[in-house]
Amino acid sequence: MILAIDIGGTKTLVAVFDHDKKIVEQIKFPTPKDYSEFLKSLEETKDKLATKRFFGGAIGIRGQINRDEGLLISDDILQWPGAPLTNDLFNIFSCKFAIENDSNMAGLSESMVEDNKKYKKLLYITLSTGIGSVFIVDGKIDNNLVGSEIGKWIFEHDGKLQTWENFASGKAIVEKYGLKASELTDQKAWEEISRNIALGLINASASYTPDIIIIGGGVGQHFKKFEKPVIKAMQNIVPESVNVPKIKVAKRSEEAVIYGCLELALQKA
Repeated sequence: MILAIDIGGTKTLVAVFDHDKKIVEQIKFPTPKDYSEFLKSLEETKDKLATKRFFGGAIGIRGQINRDEGLLISDDILQWPGAPLTNDLFNIFSCKFAIENDSNMAGLSESMVEDNKKYKKLLYITLSTGIGSVFIVDGKIDNNLVGSEIGKWIFEHDGKLQTWENFASGKAIVEKYGLKASELTDQKAWEEISRNIALGLINASASYTPDIIIIGGGVGQHFKKFEKPVIKAMQNIVPESVNVPKIKVAKRSEEAVIYGCLELALQKA
């Protein structure tokens, strides 16, 4: 059995996969603010699981991590700097764990969706409160770009230099229009948002040369609202030498991270 743990700012999801990659058990609990309380919650979860022996496991977590040492370095919500996650979880569940940023796990999960396995180079972009990305090559996270910050790319926008996520993220949408992406229906607003998103997608196409771009995250879930205007905006401004690949919405949402955990655990086994 494989153990997958998605540690979010508000909730933690623990899932057990069998060897056919099917979920056989899952337990969700609120993520405690205190790290010692979090470990206590995991101990209680272990006692509730019918499965007691695990082949391996993986952790998907917010924030900046140290992959080699299995540590959470920093996060704006999870105030657990230096938390030795892989070591502590080994002590609880008696199996080795890999650790990765949750957005990267979601991208790895999407690369395993049957329709996407045919693409050698997949770029997953999270459009959410902020903007993140992960580059998947041959079904594995590209370690050369694993720490890249696509949302921090600098553009001249509205007469000043700004990061891409400063004017194209979910947070930027709320600040400008006073509504979340799920609440916004004004077509003109979406056309403007689409142009802002298109700028980053064109640069991503030029930089990564992906075979496909998958859009995920909270804003990405509303891709149908801005799919056509984004493609139109890209066609109007993309340089001839830049190939814009197929762009699709992510198929997995809430369970994307734990499926990414499954794949990483199998790869690291």
